[in-house]
Amino acid sequence: MDAKVTVPALQRMKREARKIVGVVAWDYQIAQVADRAGVDIVSVGDTVGVNLWGQANPLEATMEQMVLVCQAVRRGVRRALVSCDFPYGPLQEGGGGAVRAAIRLVKEAGADLVKLDGAADFPDAVSAIARAGIPVFAQLGITPQTALRYGVEYEAMSRPGAEVPAELAGDLVAEAKRLEEAGASLLDFTNSGPVVGPEVVKAVAISVLGGFGGGPWLDGRMRMAHAAIGYAASTLDDPPDAYANVARIALEAITHYADDVRAGRQIKGGRPAGPAPPAPQGG
Repeated sequence: MDAKVTVPALQRMKREARKIVGVVAWDYQIAQVADRAGVDIVSVGDTVGVNLWGQANPLEATMEQMVLVCQAVRRGVRRALVSCDFPYGPLQEGGGGAVRAAIRLVKEAGADLVKLDGAADFPDAVSAIARAGIPVFAQLGITPQTALRYGVEYEAMSRPGAEVPAELAGDLVAEAKRLEEAGASLLDFTNSGPVVGPEVVKAVAISVLGGFGGGPWLDGRMRMAHAAIGYAASTLDDPPDAYANVARIALEAITHYADDVRAGRQIKGGRPAGPAPPAPQGG
């Protein structure tokens, strides 16, 4: 097995122009697969409630839920770094609450670093967590909290392919520098685009990753594992731009299983498949 990934190793990758691979995962099985594939970061996102549990938005996720999900992912990962999102609340409560939440995610959930959405608005909390010895993965860019400040419609920025306006480059470079100075170890720059993204990457020594709206101009990429493999019911009717369509494979497999049961055939899996036993003879 390759050596365990560390935060300093990610910084070396940036200096050596080697791309960092990150995936978002929420369960033990996918975490094992991602780790075996050799990714560098497995991030436990607060969108677990929306994507797996059918919640209305990520704000519904609780600390107890994030701890439970991160514990499952941690058990499946041996090599990669495990990052866990703060649910909405602890960061907004200020430095003391943020540090307590970060300690809980490390101590109870097994996270190697904590991810803070909207971190630029709370640089003191970033510094306090970093002083506690916990690496911070800080979100950068347009968030629901910063959209009004920058005069941008957040709903438009949440669509795949959306990019931050080029005229915001100066503001976002300054934001990235503030987060680096506050002690962040990594940046998550969503919707960076090919204009602003490279400027931020050059402006800081820490690694800059991104999901939607990112590209090869960043130090690495983040992608939901479920999105990468096409594992969502919606992909049955709208085939994804993904590396597989696992939902279609699952539909076909479960349909075949149902056919075997209804036809009185032995099902696959568990014990070896064989002929059905003879029907009992009437007396």
